[in-house]
Amino acid sequence: MSDLIIGQSVKRTDLLAKVTGNAKYVADMGMPGLLYGKMKRCNIAHAKIKRIDTSKALELAGVKAILTHENVPRILHAGSPHPRSASVTCDQYILDNKVRYWGEGVAVVAAISEEIAEKAIALIEVEYEELPAVFTVEDAQRPNAPLIHDRQPGGNLVLDPVQFTRGDIEAGFAEADIIIEGEYEGGRPTPAYMEPNVCTCQWDGNGNLTVWISTQTAFMVRGIMAEVMGLPLHKVRVLVDHMGGGFGAKQDLFQHEFLCALLAKETRRPVRMEYSREETFLGGRSRHPAKVWLKQGFKKDGTITARQARVVFNSGAYGSHGPGVTIVGTSALLSLYRCENIHLEGRCVYTNSPIAGAFRGYGVVQTYYALDIQMDEAAERLGMDPLQLKLKNAVREGDIAPSNHPLIGHGLEDCISKGREVTGWDQLRKRKRDLSGPMRNGWGIGCEMHGSSAYPGIKEQGNAIVKMNEDGSVVLLTGTAGLGTGAHTALAQIVAAELGVQFDAVSVVHGDTDVVPWDIGAFASHTTFMGGRAAQMAAANVKTQLLERAAKQLETAADNLLVDQGRITIRDGNAAGISVSEAVSAKKGIPAAQLVGSATYHPTKSYSFAAHFVEVNVDIETGYITVAQVIPVHEIGKVIHPVGAAGQIEGGIQQGIGHTLYEDYQIDMQTGRSLNANFVDYKMPLSMDMPPIHTLILESAPDPGGPFGAKGVGEDPIVAIGPAIANAVYDAIGVRFHHYPIKPEQVLLALKQKAEQDASEQTEQEALEQQA
Repeated sequence: MSDLIIGQSVKRTDLLAKVTGNAKYVADMGMPGLLYGKMKRCNIAHAKIKRIDTSKALELAGVKAILTHENVPRILHAGSPHPRSASVTCDQYILDNKVRYWGEGVAVVAAISEEIAEKAIALIEVEYEELPAVFTVEDAQRPNAPLIHDRQPGGNLVLDPVQFTRGDIEAGFAEADIIIEGEYEGGRPTPAYMEPNVCTCQWDGNGNLTVWISTQTAFMVRGIMAEVMGLPLHKVRVLVDHMGGGFGAKQDLFQHEFLCALLAKETRRPVRMEYSREETFLGGRSRHPAKVWLKQGFKKDGTITARQARVVFNSGAYGSHGPGVTIVGTSALLSLYRCENIHLEGRCVYTNSPIAGAFRGYGVVQTYYALDIQMDEAAERLGMDPLQLKLKNAVREGDIAPSNHPLIGHGLEDCISKGREVTGWDQLRKRKRDLSGPMRNGWGIGCEMHGSSAYPGIKEQGNAIVKMNEDGSVVLLTGTAGLGTGAHTALAQIVAAELGVQFDAVSVVHGDTDVVPWDIGAFASHTTFMGGRAAQMAAANVKTQLLERAAKQLETAADNLLVDQGRITIRDGNAAGISVSEAVSAKKGIPAAQLVGSATYHPTKSYSFAAHFVEVNVDIETGYITVAQVIPVHEIGKVIHPVGAAGQIEGGIQQGIGHTLYEDYQIDMQTGRSLNANFVDYKMPLSMDMPPIHTLILESAPDPGGPFGAKGVGEDPIVAIGPAIANAVYDAIGVRFHHYPIKPEQVLLALKQKAEQDASEQTEQEALEQQA
């Protein structure tokens, strides 16, 4: 085996198609007779539909079909990939006679052009019977709150409250020298992926449905679409080639995808439905707004004695991934910093707000934001360096993770220690502050850990097929999705390394549910970890067959052979050996071989770690916060493709900066109307807003379950950056913020209040001195 290719930033397998513009996304695909679907959305947050009149729209020339709740199957579906899992809830009809949030779809039109479809949508008349609406989790949980779903008991809870306990919480607090308590809140950022949601559906004469779609979960689309349409799996084919991002949110199935299939069936023509940018906000998924009450006890030496938390997530109008996010986000507080006595409660609540779903960091962003900021608060009360407090309590080898698995290695300690060294943290803490102008400088640290794979919450598996052609070239067939991250390049590297062939000899086939093996989808930082391990195992199977064939030609035992860089040689032998191509090609009396290996991998749980060190500048005259630099230190096991891994880290940091300082999808709290559902009013950090990022990747704790020891990296970087920024802001101006995003006007108000409080305390001190 040669692993020389592992750790090399080879050219991505999709590079040429993308840089030349030849890569075809779903919206680029035309076909004869294509119709265009558009959705009419409600302008009320909670109501029954009394009447819906489509007659005028149907009279419009070019309109081929209109669907409403009156003529679509009344089937509840899980709009996410795991309908049989506790991670989701099944509570949404394709179209319903009731709307539960402003912007929900009520009808769809198929027409010969987008313009005609838009005109038809405007001609559909809908009469509503308005119902009381609730937009906050507090209002939704009141005893007499209006029910968003007809579910009793439980009211507006998406699931029963979840609880996690360990040790004796009362004894833990009794043992504490100090107790820190606080409330923390996270806003509603959205994934803002480049490619809007889009799908094209076509039925053939034999009743087979083909779906071209931008999704992270092609096989789950196949499964749920088949279930809803009443078809066996072999009559649904899902095709996914290139994707323009997903960040977790494209795990779900959305209203338009079912309706696109129904429109295509109704018209007997292919139909494409593509969201506008506004619709990616209205009909897409956001991160769950969250409120976290957190209380911790500490000894004088910094040991954590107790941790208690109550976490409440706002799911919006439907459950989507609310149950999974609640379980994962709440249970995350079992870990990161060691504590023997813990009591946690997590709730997820329906409101008449836009739907929250899966999003990179899956519940952990919200809870670790609270935990890591509170660790800094505790350090100040204890008179300790926050780095020292976090290092002292960092989880390590053998500690039990939230998944109930023991951790491998000392990844978090390694990240904190390396960042301390590289930044010169100890000297930074002693630096002299420049208070001459309006700018204040601060440094902060944030930490995280994140699992590779969703196991054990979901019983996952990775599958792969590897074929070696008769010329020695290799094909990997994988069901793993490519979101645009270059994951298939890493999988090709793994196969090449395991087989001992050149990287260019490996091609990857993906994105066709009729061809590639089943895959659960791309999420939970598991594509390289789980899909890559399956690919390695399948390649190892092929290599065994290859060496057995070569052994006959070289007249030796198979276990006496080595394969490297496409050549097979005898161990410790002087013979030149043969090429892989020669080993499998036809010989006199011996037919050419096509070697095939398949593998299924059932993962255990693996964790990656990170510590982010952030420098900020805060302008005390404008309240504007600038991130001056970020030094992220990540421990992710063996790195397969360094540039790809660094790109994941830097992209996650950009999203995290947006979460912490800018991004918040807002609704009118009286009507539920969306206020900034576009890229003009929804502020995100652009390239010119980005600071220098000095990425450091450690390989100190490889996981034996991953390919060559690799672990996941996709979700990690969005978690630690938020609390690092908030802690740096406190270091700069002495004001502690417990929420995100932190906006300039909030900074100015907090500085004003701090100045008033400081002045009041000064006056009191002077009065006491005069009395003395």
